[in-house]
Amino acid sequence: QLFTDGITNKLVACYTDEGMADAVLVRVYGRKTELFVDRETELRNFQVLRAHGCAPDLYCAFQNGLCYQFLPGIALGPDHVRDPHIFRLVAQEMARVHAIHANGSLPKPILWQKLHKYLTLVKTDLSPKVSNPSLQQDVPSLEMLEHELAWMKETLSQLGSPIVLCHNDLLCKNIIYDGTQEHVRFIDYEYTGYNYQAFDIGNHFNEFAGVKEVDYRLYPSKETQLQWLRSYLQAYKQLTQGDQGGTGVSEEELEALYVQVNKFSLASHFLWACWGLIQDKYSTIDFNFLRYAKLRFKQYFKMKPVVTALQISK
Repeated sequence: QLFTDGITNKLVACYTDEGMADAVLVRVYGRKTELFVDRETELRNFQVLRAHGCAPDLYCAFQNGLCYQFLPGIALGPDHVRDPHIFRLVAQEMARVHAIHANGSLPKPILWQKLHKYLTLVKTDLSPKVSNPSLQQDVPSLEMLEHELAWMKETLSQLGSPIVLCHNDLLCKNIIYDGTQEHVRFIDYEYTGYNYQAFDIGNHFNEFAGVKEVDYRLYPSKETQLQWLRSYLQAYKQLTQGDQGGTGVSEEELEALYVQVNKFSLASHFLWACWGLIQDKYSTIDFNFLRYAKLRFKQYFKMKPVVTALQISK
């Protein structure tokens, strides 16, 4: 069975049993994805997550792909992620990944290095294209992109968001819900790495809008976000601090995380917009990457004044 939801790789399930009980997944990397995905790091992260019970069994890796265990359940859609029962499970599972220790080292967030890398790729690939009127219309100039990246780095790195092991690509379809076990698991670790806690959450909230048909009216309301963040913080504090002093979550903590998350959601729009421009040039997958990139840039500039106005109360 060929899965067609992915927009980075090709994915096939192989099985002999009709109920797919014996299924294994074979993933073949998309064309030129090595430009923005470090496959060795992906393998390492897969193994770390597996060791902590957060990933399926990995059977083998080959030069342009992986073979791993099939996780039973359903891949979530935009309706599921706003269901309080399911989103609490997602928040708790994210806390579990974020609580995985970095063996005593203090890792650097991969966000800035990734954004610089993507921007460099955009520069080299798009210089000839920038004179194209349809591109100029909704894609900012390279100077403007440089300016925005510098502004984000200056602003976001001062927010004090903890550096944790992040999935970094938690779109709905990367979450598998197993109704019999009542749990969720995350799949696809191509973008996994140490990053700002608030980026991972803000990126997930952006994904409430969907991928194929993006609708930002589906971005979670403040009320939904606060419920989600409370579940997350309770689980995260319990996992990282044990039960010392109970796992109460103060309103100040909640509000601070809400502000951090919404500010970091800008970096997520910027990152995937640049990614879309690169994919537009190289990918053989049937998806309108340029349209997607333009949508993400548009949302970035629309939300920038809104989230810039948010303040963490001292």
